[in-house]
Order: sequence, then structure tokens, then C-alpha cells
Amino acid sequence: MTARRTIAAGELDTLDLADPRLHAEGDLSAVWRRLREEEPVHWNPATDGRPGFWVVTRHADVTAVYRDNARFTSEGGNVLETLLAGGDSAAGRMLAITDGPKHTGLRRLLMSAFTPRALQPVVASVRRTVDRLLREAIEKGSCDFAADVAAGIPLGAICDLLGVPESDRAYVLSLTSSALGSHDADGTAADTWIAKSEILLYFANLARDRRDSGHADVIALLAGSKVNGFPLDDDEIMLNCYSLILGGDETARLSMVGAALALAEHPEQWQALRRGDAGVDTAVEEMLRWTTPALHSGRTATAATEIAGRAVGEGDIVTVWNASANYDEQVFEHPDLLLLDRTPNKHCTFAYGPHFCLGAYLARAEIGAVLEGLRDQVADLEQTGPAKPVYSNFLNGLSSLPLTLKAA
Repeated sequence: MTARRTIAAGELDTLDLADPRLHAEGDLSAVWRRLREEEPVHWNPATDGRPGFWVVTRHADVTAVYRDNARFTSEGGNVLETLLAGGDSAAGRMLAITDGPKHTGLRRLLMSAFTPRALQPVVASVRRTVDRLLREAIEKGSCDFAADVAAGIPLGAICDLLGVPESDRAYVLSLTSSALGSHDADGTAADTWIAKSEILLYFANLARDRRDSGHADVIALLAGSKVNGFPLDDDEIMLNCYSLILGGDETARLSMVGAALALAEHPEQWQALRRGDAGVDTAVEEMLRWTTPALHSGRTATAATEIAGRAVGEGDIVTVWNASANYDEQVFEHPDLLLLDRTPNKHCTFAYGPHFCLGAYLARAEIGAVLEGLRDQVADLEQTGPAKPVYSNFLNGLSSLPLTLKAA
């Protein structure tokens, strides 16, 4: 992997945890450790005209905030980018940034499309796709695992669910890759805004086409259903499709790429997986913990309160950092070791509480299919060039990973 600079714990007072470069180019392990031990609820001061925000780092406090959507609402936004810009205009209409009865009703509706039974044909398609992409990568001898393998798996699954035409999928992938981060250090806010706007426009058009169309996909489900007695309008359908495509593609894809790198960098764990000493199910959970593709989640305090004894004001931005909680020594024994047979594994990668990831079952199935495919088809994997990070304060992972895969 491209070398990351180790950020010393003593540098904490000079850091802005909203800076994408910091996460892409730096290793913050020592900083997170210091915060968990000495200042588990830390204030990141205002910078460049943007407000300050609370940084919550211990597993127990992170899960407590996730669980309590009465004191800590998602309706001001759930990522730093929107929270620091003053809020999210989709609040109350998009599942991820809606609380209360509307959230409950919308989640219940969408869950019907994400049950294991409903997802059986999608998971079967995922397995076929993984098998084909790995065979092609092995035949080539070398590949960019991010672009040639991982990119085609979760996007295909979520596009199947949404009924996105095959001819549009490369276009949709290019937009999702830019909407929450950048492949380049010089990516701009304008680039992100344009990508988000184009995704929204795409799904607005698709939603209009699907009303009363007879299709059997998630867009048609949203268009033909009511939540708490009221039909969803075109904007609500569009916004929830946007949320599903980003959530369903980016995090699973980044975890797959990170898993391939982890296996290349930890040959003893790779061999344990190949021998069957570590099962795929536990390996999936450890890869989700190890890679932590979503660095943080954000909330807004609805009233004056406290977290771990620290006073938090009404309206304050509160961020919970999965990247720290997933390595909390109070929860995980030897958290800095990759252990594919780790159990229990109470990682926060899918969040916790009312906003637990809707697509967790599908993401686990996708990552599991990749690990099974590597185990069964590949004898050895080796990194052949520098990996490139994603530049984001929300997403964690690689946009490029050159590998050679040798056939089993």
C-alpha cells in the first residue's frame, strides 16, 4: 500500500478531523488511542468558517449515541460534509436522515426488499459475478482489484434491486465514486456537488418512468406504496434511491478491496482462510472491522446533554468515529491484529440501533462471496504497485489496488 504517515498522538491539537487528506494520507491509530484513553469526547474546533464538532471515540459511547435518536438526531445530516454546511435538505424524506414514525414506516417498507428471502436471487447473481470477475483477473495475471473485480460486484447487486438498466451502470458507478469522496487529492467540493446532483437527476427521471409501470424493483415498490398512510412523492423516491445506491455500493466495495489488501499483507491469515482454519463468516466480520469503510457518522444534539460526563450543547454537531470504536481495546482483544477467526466481533461498521444498516445482510453476502472466491480460486495474491487512497473524511479505503492473482 502507498505509505501513510504515522500521525503522532502529540499532534492532536493541530489536526482538523474534517480534512480528507488527513484520513487518506495519515495513520491516525495513535491519535484514536490517545483520545479513547484520555479524552473520549473531544472538541474539534471551528476552522475556515465551519463550525466545530464533538468527536466520540470509545465503543461504548459511540453505540450509546447511535442508539439514542431522541437526544442525537440524524435529521440535521449524518455526515460531516452536510453537518458543517448547515444541514441536509433531504432531512425527513430520506431514510438515513429521518427519525421518528416516518423513519420507522419507511424502514419497514424497504426492509421487505432486503430480507434474506427477497435477496436470494440477488445473492445468487453476486456469486456468479464474483466467480466470473475472479476468473478473468486470474487469466490476465495482473489486475487492479478495485476497478477490475470489486467495482462490479455491489453496484451490480444494488442496481439489480433498483432496476437500473445495464447500459447505465458504468455511468452510475462513476458518479457514486465522486459523490462521497475523490480518487484525487485535489478533488473539489464542486466535483462532489455535481456528482450528487447528477445521481439525483438520474433517479428522479427513473422514478417518474416507474410509476404504474408494472416493474418489480425497489423503485416501483417505493412508487406504489404508502408510508404511514401517505404515498411517497417523486423527491422522496429519488432521495431514497440516492441513499441506497451510495450505501449499497461504496462501503461494500471499499471493504472488499481492503480485504484483498489485508490478505496480501497478512499471509498467515490468508493461509488460515485457505485451509479452513478460519471460516468465511467470521472472516467477513473481521474484514468489516479491519477495513471500517465508513469512518464516522454524524448527529445533532436535540437538547443540552452530556456524553461520558462531557457537557454537550443543544444544536452541537456530534460525530461518532467507527474508525476508533472498531479498535477499542475495551471491546476487542489485540485490536491491531487481523484475526479472521475473531469472535465475538461487535464492530460498528454497520452502525447500531435504529439506523443499523439496511443492507447489512447483502453486504455480508457480497464480501463473503469474494472471500470464498479468493479461497477457492486463488493460490497466492501479491501487491504489484502502489495503492491509491480515497480522499474523504467519511469513506475509508482504496480507489486502486494492483495485484497479481495466481490460480489455485
